[in-house]
Amino acid sequence: MADELRATLVVLTRDDEARATLTAELERRYGRDYAVVSCSGADDLPARLGDRGLPVAALFGGVGGEDPDGLAVLRAVHCDHPEALAVAVVRWGAWDTARPIFEALALGQLDRWFYVPEVVGDEEFHHAVTEVLDEWAARQGGGFEAVRMIGDRWSERAQHLRDTFTRNRIPLGFYDASSPEGAAMLEGLPVERPRLPVVQLRFRPERPVLEDPSDLEIADAFGLLTPLDPDVVFDVVVVGSGPAGLGASVYAASEGLRTLVLEPEAVGGQAGSSSLIRNYPGFPTGISGNRLAFSAYQQAWAFGSTFHFMRSADAIAAEDGLVRLTLSDGAAVRTRAAIVATGASWRRMGVPELEAFTGRGVFYGAAVSEAPAMRGRHVFVVGGGNSAGQAAVHLARYADRVTIMIRRPSLAETMSDYLIRELEALPNVDLRPRAQVVGGRGGDFLETLTIRDLDTGAETVEPGVLFVLIGSQPRTEWLAGTLACDRWGFLLTGNQLLADGVTPAWPLERPPAMLETSLPGVFAVGDVRSGSVKRVASAVGEGALAITLVHAQRAAAAAARG
Repeated sequence: MADELRATLVVLTRDDEARATLTAELERRYGRDYAVVSCSGADDLPARLGDRGLPVAALFGGVGGEDPDGLAVLRAVHCDHPEALAVAVVRWGAWDTARPIFEALALGQLDRWFYVPEVVGDEEFHHAVTEVLDEWAARQGGGFEAVRMIGDRWSERAQHLRDTFTRNRIPLGFYDASSPEGAAMLEGLPVERPRLPVVQLRFRPERPVLEDPSDLEIADAFGLLTPLDPDVVFDVVVVGSGPAGLGASVYAASEGLRTLVLEPEAVGGQAGSSSLIRNYPGFPTGISGNRLAFSAYQQAWAFGSTFHFMRSADAIAAEDGLVRLTLSDGAAVRTRAAIVATGASWRRMGVPELEAFTGRGVFYGAAVSEAPAMRGRHVFVVGGGNSAGQAAVHLARYADRVTIMIRRPSLAETMSDYLIRELEALPNVDLRPRAQVVGGRGGDFLETLTIRDLDTGAETVEPGVLFVLIGSQPRTEWLAGTLACDRWGFLLTGNQLLADGVTPAWPLERPPAMLETSLPGVFAVGDVRSGSVKRVASAVGEGALAITLVHAQRAAAAAARG
């Protein structure tokens, strides 16, 4: 039985009654999978843990009452068990603990907080504990492998597939082909001279094996290439499934509109790769962008939205009073209204010798799936926005050291205050202002970076890995010459279309709706729109607002006909 235990749950409080209650509840519900250790002081903990070799999954520390220094004790113990989640547990009504707990959460010194259960089998308490254990398990990896991939660890293609599977919440096991385990797996598969990466779909009875598959081949193997009926006219087609697109698809389908969503990669967009979003309403301790996006996807799907994965829109045009979209697989779809929510991609560094290491030490975006491989490394994060800050916080859990590099003198103008404070509180994170990466060297993997001080011009060469999050480049290439854009390529909407010199010009006598583009009946929401607020909540709000505008457009058209 002891050999089957996964990890240890630690209860640490001087409150005898609370300690007994917490211990009993944890043992009763989780005792088959976790060892539960309780003690009144940090000095007793090493002896209580013993030499079983189990990792610590969660530290439940009492705060307030008989534990006036509970947060300090919890922080000290957490330093010895950084892989664990730190949870403050308080008595109901201990309002004086609120401010220090919220401060600790803001500084990243605490992961969760909840109340000591007041009744046996307190389901609210156990729901909170289950979320903690789910988060711990997600950080560890392993477990069920719906898909198994064997390839070169630092191949750009393998990195792309790992990121895509992870963002789509597909349980993945990755094995380096050069490792003994990976080589043995390849020998056991029905392939000769395999083209890497090799992907095996283990959830299908026949367990198909794909060699260096394209995204479309993977979608086909997953059974996602159901053709669209060319005779069907949708009420709304949403292009992109980031927060704005998901917001639009949830509201459209919930209001009875026949809704199609086109997504070439993974749900969530840039936000889907954020390790922890702390300022989204309704989640006081934060939520990962991946979990938030996938929950919205399931919600839209449950309401009736149809999702068309691994295909994108290549062109858009008006046709007989409808909007016609040509897709990347050659198909076409007609709709009464379209919502462009294609978002933006990370701007490239533009340094040729660094571009050569993309996926092999240079990563664009948060690349959450790569974070565990950063253990023992010095990671440089280039970027001063919230996404860069969230990436740095997440990478700091694994890397020995994280350095944020920005061209500005400080983060104050570009990053939320709560993130700045959290970064300042992390001992292995530092900020290097007025700095720029201008080069890099290495063999199969990036080994050193060349960094220039923008004030003095001096250059230094330092070992490290690079994560780049330096601004947005709108995904509007497929709309060039079709919809009006600003000089950076973001789509113009609403009153922006009425300015002089806009091409193509607004074609109707009525003014464009707030989020409407230069093609009537086509709306733009989220990061792809000129002047948008780069926040997840505002993107979701724009998606919902677009559906209100679609309804208004349909009502006006019906009134004009009748």
